[in-house]
Order: sequence, then C-alpha cells, then structure tokens
Amino acid sequence: MNTTNLAENLQLPFQSESSVEPLKTIISLDNVNIRYGSFHAVKDASMEIYEHQVTAFIGPSGCGKSTVLRSINRMNDMIRGATLQGKVLFNGQDLYEKSVDPVLIRRRIGMVFQKPNPFPKSIYENIAWGARVNGYRGDYDELVETSLQRAALWDEVKDKLKQNALRLSGGQQQRLCIARTIAVQPEVILMDEPASALDPIATSRIEELILQLKQSYTIIIVTHNMGQASRVSDYTAFFMVDQNRTGYLQEYEATEQLFLNPVHKKTEEYISGKFG
Repeated sequence: MNTTNLAENLQLPFQSESSVEPLKTIISLDNVNIRYGSFHAVKDASMEIYEHQVTAFIGPSGCGKSTVLRSINRMNDMIRGATLQGKVLFNGQDLYEKSVDPVLIRRRIGMVFQKPNPFPKSIYENIAWGARVNGYRGDYDELVETSLQRAALWDEVKDKLKQNALRLSGGQQQRLCIARTIAVQPEVILMDEPASALDPIATSRIEELILQLKQSYTIIIVTHNMGQASRVSDYTAFFMVDQNRTGYLQEYEATEQLFLNPVHKKTEEYISGKFG
C-alpha cells in the first residue's frame, strides 16, 4: 500500500512522539460476546477506550460496530433476546452488574444516533426536557445557552428558541441532538454514524464539533467514512465478520498506525477500498 498517497487522501493528522501524553482508560471491554437470541453477533472483543480521545469504529456492514457501541451504554438491553457475556467497565465499574441501573449509565454515557431525532418540541425544550427529567436544579436558561454554544448552534438559533425543532435543517437538528446530550452532563458521548444522513457542509460542521468536544468529553464514533475516521479520531478499531456472520475485532491501534502501517492484510484492504 502506498502510505504516502493514502495519508494525503485521508488528510491524516500527524503528531510527534514528544506530544504524546499518558492516557487514562475510561472504558474497557474484556472478552465481550454479544448475542441476539441464538445469533452470535460479536465475539471476544477486548479493548480500552481512552479519556478525552476520539475512538472510531470502522468495518464492513454487519461486523458488529454499532452492536459494540450500544453495549457501552446498555442500549442493547432494549432489544429482545440480546445478551452479553464478558465485562464492560466504565471507570473500573462493571456496567453489567445486577446492581447497576442502566438509566443512570445513559446519563453518564450519552448517545447520538444516525438519523437526527429531535423531540417534537421547541428548541429550548429539547435541551431543557432531559435535564428536567434528570432532576437538574440550576438555571435552565443558562443550561440551554451553554449546551447550544458547545454544540456550535447558539448563534443560529438564539432568536428562535420557541420554534419547533423539527423546522431546523438536518445538520442543525443533529447538532441540537448533540446539545441535548451535552445538557445532561455525560462523560462519554457515543455517536452512531452521526453524519451519514447529512450533506458535505453539515458533515464538516459535525466533524469540527467532534474535535472541539473531545476537550471535555470522550467520544466514540461509528463511521463508514474512512476519511472521516482519519480526520477526527485518535484511535481506530477495525471490525471484521467471519463466515458465520459473527463480528470480531480485527485490529485496534492509534489511527496513524492503523491507517499507515496496519498489522493485518484485511485492515489494509478495507481502508484502501478493496472491499467494504
């Protein structure tokens, strides 16, 4: 593989070794196996996610990227027949212990979905509602403004806060959903292909926002866009699927390492577009 041309095409951000600081593990997956009924969706996934880094999950359709992502805040619990074996640790706490409340998990590990899904309420209420449900006792006007500012949306909507959120453009709706997630003050934000339904300009805004948000949050993003993974992520996990349609983690490295010097041939073939 011509790594020079690949780096140019993917606009890969390089960092010198001297700029690297010790990283804190915030999430650990230890031999995670996920099943939907009798179907073995993901097998033996183990990895560490680092605080204030962007981690991208890439791989062909059906390889278990979104399944693994949803396991991190127990969204798979909502799917009938879904089971998990192994451990998912968040700051050392096993999220699948019986004593753990998944609702509390989702306050600390928020999620942004592929298709923007604002509530059919005002822009203001989209931000305030979740915080209110979670017992927020501070200044709601300040919370709404701060959340929208962090989502790079305030200047566009500050005079339209009573307007129905469904009147916003697709890109604005997605940033509103990010602001809504921020408002409940999570530590981690999961993003399941957050820009796949958006045009290139809106996609660029989301990517810029991700790079800004990692200063305050840990972000994990599922994406089919190799350029996007290279532009926004610090670490990349490449998932594959075996002959039984079971997903598995093929390779997990710093993004620069994985894109320019992958260990496995399948990784090289995928990121160079030979299949996908």
